[in-house]
Amino acid sequence: MKELSISITVADRPYKLVIENENEELFRKAAKLIDKRIKDYSSSYAYKDKQDLLAMVALEYTTSYLQNEQTASESDHTTTMKLSTIDKALDEILQHPNF
Repeated sequence: MKELSISITVADRPYKLVIENENEELFRKAAKLIDKRIKDYSSSYAYKDKQDLLAMVALEYTTSYLQNEQTASESDHTTTMKLSTIDKALDEILQHPNF
């Protein structure tokens, strides 16, 4: 995989990154989303500096990530249980065919 050196701006600060070539759009989109949320928070809440806004954005996205992780885990568990039930039913059919 080819690496790419890019510069993105988050909270009015430029950051130079070396990333995988195929991830460029993802990083640029992430930076835009962060800046949009900073702008949204700045118009809704009192703050001392951008670090306060960055902390709120980090908290928002981390909470969302953790909720998604929990949902995925619960979904994996449900899928595993359903597959186990199907497997048992198939074993029963193969052991006692009614043909």
